[in-house]
Amino acid sequence: MEIRREVQETEDYVVGLRRHFHQHPESSLKEFETARRIEEELDKLLIPHERVGETGVIGYLKGKEGKVLGMRADIDALELQELNTAEYASKYEGLMHACGHDAHTAALLGAAKVLKTKESELPGSVRLFFQQAEEIGQGARQFVAGGHLQDVDGVFGLHVASGLDTGKVTVTPGPIAASCDYFKVTIHGKSGHVGKPHAAVDALYIASLSVVSLQSIVARQTDPVDPVVVGIGILSSGTRYNIIAQEAVLEGTFRTYSQETREKTQASIERILRATAESHGATMDIEFQDFASPVINDQASAELAASVCRKIVGEDNVDTNAPKSLGADDFAELQRVVPGVYVNVGTRNPQDENSSFPHHHGHFDIDEKGLLIATELYVAYAEAFLV
Repeated sequence: MEIRREVQETEDYVVGLRRHFHQHPESSLKEFETARRIEEELDKLLIPHERVGETGVIGYLKGKEGKVLGMRADIDALELQELNTAEYASKYEGLMHACGHDAHTAALLGAAKVLKTKESELPGSVRLFFQQAEEIGQGARQFVAGGHLQDVDGVFGLHVASGLDTGKVTVTPGPIAASCDYFKVTIHGKSGHVGKPHAAVDALYIASLSVVSLQSIVARQTDPVDPVVVGIGILSSGTRYNIIAQEAVLEGTFRTYSQETREKTQASIERILRATAESHGATMDIEFQDFASPVINDQASAELAASVCRKIVGEDNVDTNAPKSLGADDFAELQRVVPGVYVNVGTRNPQDENSSFPHHHGHFDIDEKGLLIATELYVAYAEAFLV
C-alpha cells in the first residue's frame, strides 16, 4: 500500500519528534516551546501556518477546489512527575506527557509531511489543528472562536490508548466520551458554639446533606439507561472542633452523554443545593464551568473512519461498538460545529509493562509502533474524506 510505504519512510522523523515533545512537556496554555517547534517543522515542510491564541497552531494544506477537513492533535502535557527512566523521559520536574499528546502531535506532523508531497493532487484542503489546553478544556474553543471551522466540512481526531493492544482501534458511532462540567458551591451559614446549635446555622451539616441529596439525581431523576455521574471531590469547612462552621465549600463535577441530559443535570444540581440550603436557613452561591461537551461521533464520519481503519489494521482489529468512557475530551467542541469522528488507536505492547499503564500515570508510555498506525490513519482518512 502506497500510504503505508510513505508513512514508514517517516518513521525516524515521527519517532524522533515524539521523543522530543516527550522530553519537553508543557502544561495547558503554556505550550510556547511546543508551538515554536511545530512551527519550525511546518516551515521546513513549506506549510503556511498561523497561531491560534497564544499557543495553538494551524497549518494549511491547499489542494484542488473541494471539501475542507480539519485534523486535530492536542499538544499539552500534565503537571505530573515522570517515573520512567527512558532516555527520552521528561527533562522538566513535575511535568510529563502522561496522556499521549506528544504522540498525537508527532503523528499529525508526520501526516503533514506525507500529505505535503501530494498537496497539488488532493481533491480538497486540510487544516492541521495543533490544539492547546485540551487537559483543561480551553483549547478547542479558541479554534472555534477564531473562525477556523467556518468553512470546514468535517473534523478528525484520534487518541492513543494504553487499554488497547497495538494494531487494534476503536471507532464507534454516537456518544463515546462524556461531557465534563465543574461546579463550586459556597454555603453561607451562621457561626456559633457547638453547645448551642439552635442559635447557629451549621454550613458543614448543610453541606453534608447536600452531598447525599445530589445522588438522587442519579438514583431517582435520571433514566437508568442514560448514564450520569455526579461527584463531589472537595468539601472544605470549619475552623475548630467546637465551633459551628459558618461556611462550607463544595467542588464537584458531573458527566453525561448528551447535551439535553447535561442541561437537565445542571439545573437539578442547582435546584437541590439551593433548596437544601434555604430549608435550613442558609444561603448559597454556585458557579459552573463548562470544560467539555460529550464526544459524539457522527454516523457517516464514523463509518468512513471504520472503513479506513479496516484497510490499515484488518477487519478483526476494528471495534465499532466499544464501551463509552466517562473521561472527557474537548474535541467535542469541534464536533458541535461540524460533523466529526474521534478514533482510539492501541499502543499497548504486552511485552512492555510501561505501555500498559493507564493514562495520567507517572509510568505512562506508548508502543511507538502504534505511532505509525496513527500517522497512517491521519493520512488515509484525509484522502478518503476529500474524495
